[in-house]
Amino acid sequence: MDLKQHILQAAILIVDDEPANVKLLEKILQRQGYRNIQSTCDSREVTSLCDTTRFDAFLLDIRMPHLSGFDVMEQLQQRFRDDYLPVLVLSAQPDMETRLRALSLGAKDFLTKPFDQLEAITRIHNLLEVRLMHNQVRDQNRLLEQQVKSRTDELYRTRQEVIRRLGLAAEYRDNETGNHIIRMSKYAQLLALAYGLTEQEAEIILNAAPMHDIGKIGIPDRILLKTGKLDPEEWRIMQTHVQMGANILSGSPTELMRAARTIAQHHHEKWDGTGYPNGLREEDISIAGRICALADVFDALTSQRPYKPAWSVEETLAYIASESGKHFDPKLAPLLKKNLPEILIIKSEYADAEVIQDLN
Repeated sequence: MDLKQHILQAAILIVDDEPANVKLLEKILQRQGYRNIQSTCDSREVTSLCDTTRFDAFLLDIRMPHLSGFDVMEQLQQRFRDDYLPVLVLSAQPDMETRLRALSLGAKDFLTKPFDQLEAITRIHNLLEVRLMHNQVRDQNRLLEQQVKSRTDELYRTRQEVIRRLGLAAEYRDNETGNHIIRMSKYAQLLALAYGLTEQEAEIILNAAPMHDIGKIGIPDRILLKTGKLDPEEWRIMQTHVQMGANILSGSPTELMRAARTIAQHHHEKWDGTGYPNGLREEDISIAGRICALADVFDALTSQRPYKPAWSVEETLAYIASESGKHFDPKLAPLLKKNLPEILIIKSEYADAEVIQDLN
């Protein structure tokens, strides 16, 4: 359909308290082939008419009882706040004050009464042409925005999947399951929000946490998979997975990868300074590292492994409470207990017995 046909199908509302003026404009428009014309002599009806029809042009008188044309334009501004307000003012008052006020309220053109029919048709046609072109540009922009959003969402999902699969590679080497990294990252997000971090900060922790043990891919199987207690030299080698992980994740300018590197390097530090690799104390340990340390230990203790049975939630909470201020940030341990119902929901949804749906 060409532009002319679109214009002739445009919805037009005539608002004038003089029935003769309304009839004249209707007749002029109908002769030109316009097929979607409505009118009213009561300016109070404009709002209700707009509820049922999305008009492409308003032919609006200024001097009317009840609501003036200015009043109607103020109402229309609310409806067309982020859109093109297609108003052509009909007025027998050609003074500059009237014109300036109408323009300030969004009027796009004027017809001075009594008007020439050819001039009226030309101005109405021009108003509609601009309106329809505006609609085309708006619709195209919305389509582009949707396409960009769809592509951005796809890239975000792909990034999440890559991150989790990297974490999964390390966990599988350590006889862990993919659900462990999902659970602990979701616990960490919940704790971050409870601690007072922003939603954006908590989401970064959610997405970075799965890579916390990526350095384990560099630990020999004879040490990583050993069922007995590690000797001092083996334990020293095991501890190097922290720096290996930090090295793997270093060098990226993105906030996510910087957070992942920090978490990998800090999640074995302890509040009292007895952790590794650097013996950091208290708030020298990043908040992301402190949160992930607690989330990781909670999930590890409450999960069954080939080398140990699962602890009960009560036993785990008692242990965490006893380590509050030593291993764990004393502000975090109470938050875990306070948010236990939500944590248990996550634990149930991503139980190890289930297929790892979240990664497929």
